Amino acid sequence: MIMTPLTVERWAVPGARRSGAGPRRAARTAAAVGDRPRLVAGAGGALVGGIAPGDLVVASEVRGPDGASVALPTAPVLAAALRATGLTVHVGPVVSADHVVTGAERARLSSGSAPDVSGGTRLPPVVSGGPPLTGAPAVAVDTESSWLVSGTAPSAVVRAIVDTPDHPLLRPGTVRRGLTALRSLRRAAPVLRAWCDATGEREVLLAAPRSFCAGVDRAIATVERALDRHGAPVYVRRQIVHNDHVVAELERRGAVFVREADEVPTGAVLVLAAHGVAPAVRHTAAERRLRVVDATCPLVTKVHAGVRRHAHRGATVLLIGHAGHEEVEGTVGEAPDDVVVVGSVAEAETVAVRDPAAVATAVQTTLAVDEAEAITAVLRRRFPALAEPRTADICYATTNRQDAVRAVAAEADRLVVVGSPHSSNSVRLAEVGARAGVPAVRIDHAAELDLSWLAGARRVAVTAGASAPEHLVDDVVAVLGGLGPVTVTPRSTTTEDVRFTLPQEVS
Repeated sequence: MIMTPLTVERWAVPGARRSGAGPRRAARTAAAVGDRPRLVAGAGGALVGGIAPGDLVVASEVRGPDGASVALPTAPVLAAALRATGLTVHVGPVVSADHVVTGAERARLSSGSAPDVSGGTRLPPVVSGGPPLTGAPAVAVDTESSWLVSGTAPSAVVRAIVDTPDHPLLRPGTVRRGLTALRSLRRAAPVLRAWCDATGEREVLLAAPRSFCAGVDRAIATVERALDRHGAPVYVRRQIVHNDHVVAELERRGAVFVREADEVPTGAVLVLAAHGVAPAVRHTAAERRLRVVDATCPLVTKVHAGVRRHAHRGATVLLIGHAGHEEVEGTVGEAPDDVVVVGSVAEAETVAVRDPAAVATAVQTTLAVDEAEAITAVLRRRFPALAEPRTADICYATTNRQDAVRAVAAEADRLVVVGSPHSSNSVRLAEVGARAGVPAVRIDHAAELDLSWLAGARRVAVTAGASAPEHLVDDVVAVLGGLGPVTVTPRSTTTEDVRFTLPQEVS
């Protein structure tokens, strides 16, 4: 249910239950609600600058007067849904006090000090999840949330800001600011209801294998080792792997990502990404006397070698893959006059070659297996002399993760694939799930989960592309756990034990 302390706030959020203002009334309401999910919505005061009247604050945790804290893990997805309506939304800790906070006490609360209760008022106990979870400064204050939220039941808090450090509560303009806050709550109401509709008990099916593969592990470790050996900056051509979170972490450590090798200062260290590069890139690096560290995945290197071999014997290589993908660009660069990219069954039906008796195939390593097979089947029919790779070009990790998705698809109501939008293997995983009959979505991080999409889903399968860190999966499970009790069930189709040695330049 949605609970609002004041009647006027209940008007702003139709269908809400009035919890009563202040800690005593809030505690009585919480006792009556029991273990039901609850979302607290109402007015609040900002403790820090940068928050304006009418802005919304979504609590990442709620702190009580004694400093105890309850985590609210659905804050990122709730905030994202509210922002999608055009509202200005902030996320951070909210602290509750037993009185209206003004003046210097605001500064103490924002710095982490407990509210002033020197008057000796005896209050109902605060539901406690332990000490403050993040240590981050509180961004807003209210007088009910810590008594209304639960450490055991799904809870969320949304406060519309009325007063700020620059606009104190008991000053002219309070009524106008209050109306602005109520209008924001009114606009937020559909999202608040969507949060309530998404709550409930769930089973999370964790597909395995998932997340990093051996090639990604090797590429990331290569950059880290280069930084340890040479110090910052170490330059990396393109994204080392297709995941923004990985790139951001390496940037914090001193990696500098560039588009092309000619952007790198002469003599500097340049790491080549896992997707492989055309020989022209290596030529540019040599001209600039760059110290090159090659983090190309060995399985991509295998595809490059096959293309060179077929081109050397005069064959046309039909590269099954997606034009514009970095791996495909690098592979084409091995023999640009002899490689033709074939991206669909329709293209396979019409592609022309120099000599039908001298034709070979190569495959982008991150394609969907069924997609590649459908295209290959057409090419086999059209070119009986077609030479194919002795072993599959699609890498073991791509195949394993797609097999795992198919295995869980039959059991799940929804499939969540964690991975960046420019990660081919992540996009393919969502497509494989959809073709297997389960509603599937690819998200870059947990905040992109759609509350309405989750409503009614009781078995949610979760996986991650080969370039997505496992902690992003943990974040998704945490959000689902914030919407209700979660049982996590692993679903493994195979065990991966592949390891690649680091490039000799950093080993």
